[in-house]
Amino acid sequence: MPSWAPDAGRLAVVTRGLTKRFGRLLAVDHLDLEVRRGELYGFLGPNGAGKSTTLRMLCGILEPSEGDGHVLGIDLRRHPERVKSSIGYMSQRFSLYDDLTVEENLTFYARVYMVPRAGRAARLQQMLRLGDLVGRERQLAGQLSGGYRQRLALTCALVHGPEMVFLDEPTAGVDPVSRRTFWALVRRLADQGTTILITTHYMDEAELCDTLGFIYQGRLIAHGPPARIKAEAFARPVLELQAPDPRLAAEALAEWDAVEEVVRAGARVRVIGARQDLDAAALTAYLRAHGVAAEWVTAVEPTVEDLFVSFVDRERKARVREQLQALGAPPA
Repeated sequence: MPSWAPDAGRLAVVTRGLTKRFGRLLAVDHLDLEVRRGELYGFLGPNGAGKSTTLRMLCGILEPSEGDGHVLGIDLRRHPERVKSSIGYMSQRFSLYDDLTVEENLTFYARVYMVPRAGRAARLQQMLRLGDLVGRERQLAGQLSGGYRQRLALTCALVHGPEMVFLDEPTAGVDPVSRRTFWALVRRLADQGTTILITTHYMDEAELCDTLGFIYQGRLIAHGPPARIKAEAFARPVLELQAPDPRLAAEALAEWDAVEEVVRAGARVRVIGARQDLDAAALTAYLRAHGVAAEWVTAVEPTVEDLFVSFVDRERKARVREQLQALGAPPA
């Protein structure tokens, strides 16, 4: 029995030291995670960071190598089958049967999740309306566009009315219009009280989440609401400028040790400072000294993408320093 008691009334997910090893590979490294009931939680990290492995443990699909966890108050180690029947899960690859119709797919999942026969027809109609699939009941799933397949996969995960849904990169490869429609549906579900944990590589999607968790090499490296993480964990200035020759401005700024990163976006140049004292006046003066004109320079709020890149870069450099020290080399 774990020595800690999860707050099941407030928390939908809580883990302590959750770890998964595949032979010598440490995929998830003593993860402490908390997700509040009713929130939309974005789980971010580069490829291979441990996101999908974590989700599979939380869904009761993979057994942890170490540590403990509870989902909706259910012990992951002792009752993984109860977890599976209590949550909804949408994997990276849509778990649909292409040779079944929309209605047949929904009916199949309703039976798998043991939706009572008496209310099954009404529930299927509700899911069809939720996914805007009315009129497509007899269409084969394999003939649906990516956006409609995505919505069908989500409604299949929701057909039994779970309190919590895990979505693993559900919008990968889907067009922007379908992504926006899907996220409007996800937001509505969260506002109605469904707890949602979602992984994504789209940083504009991450901005829509209530809480973010950044994972790198199996470790949670930052956690909290987007605004708070930006204010507390990202101490460097971010500026944007417009110049008659943005290429020349970007090249000049890339050579300055006060600048950590330069990104061109059309006629604008986005600059992330390497130190806190970088401001619009200093940047303008530097460009002027190098013969480059700027029409305007202004400080802007960091984006989730700025946070993502910064956190990963910081952790990568820290791991390199640790490895050098372990080899007896002086730290960089």
